Amino acid sequence: MLKCVHRGKTGCFECCIKCLGGIPYASLIATILLYAGVALFCGCGHEALSGTVNILQTYFEMTRSAGDVIDAFTLIDIFKYVIYGVAAAFFVYGILLMVEGFFTTGAIKDLYGDFKITTCGRCVSAWFIMLTYIFMLAWLGVTAFTSLPVYMYFNLWTICRNATVVDGANLCLDLRQYGIVTVGEEKKVCTSSESFIKLCDSNELNMTFHLFIVALAGAGAAVIAMVHYLMVLSANWAYVKDACRMQKYEDIKSKEEQELHDIHSTRSKERLNAYT
Repeated sequence: MLKCVHRGKTGCFECCIKCLGGIPYASLIATILLYAGVALFCGCGHEALSGTVNILQTYFEMTRSAGDVIDAFTLIDIFKYVIYGVAAAFFVYGILLMVEGFFTTGAIKDLYGDFKITTCGRCVSAWFIMLTYIFMLAWLGVTAFTSLPVYMYFNLWTICRNATVVDGANLCLDLRQYGIVTVGEEKKVCTSSESFIKLCDSNELNMTFHLFIVALAGAGAAVIAMVHYLMVLSANWAYVKDACRMQKYEDIKSKEEQELHDIHSTRSKERLNAYT
């Protein structure tokens, strides 16, 4: 951008257009979608897990197990740490994919001149394709896993709604059905209990339910971003492959032209020597 200051208005405009042409817009859109999806999943998922802990402790009267016993609260803490790792890892991965998109965009060749396609560059592109495909499958699993708490809270929300519609109905939600507690523990709330009425009237239920829905939408957005990245990386791979072939063709053509020029120069010298 410092060179544009000395070129005048026309030269600066052309320089800016050329700089804008060097931006990998497809990778940029995929990166924005990935960051938005990861932010929604991590942020809303973390708050939804915290709300779940409050609901279990307040309305289901569950307590943390003493010692090293793995219970529902321990699993929730593990999921929170996993969320921290996912947020950091995909922040770095999005930057790496953007850098890869910059270096494989055709406009970069026009900005910085001809570049050599090395074997390392082709291996890096292939590695990113394989890694992105694995991450896409992982996000599909995360999306499926996130749908489970959405289903559980939807059942609870449905019970709250039906309890006000059907008079005299005694509906219950047993946590043993979802594997949250062991079979020997009986942790359930029924429509006839005071805890159930307080739960249905509280804002924690609606807030946690909608937070899990948004987290599910964020995981779906991350899957779409991974699919978008796969298309971009595949196109970049095809470009790198064609550029490599073109580079070999230009090298062979230049070598043949140099050989013809050397032969022509040698013959011209021989004729000149024979004439003199």
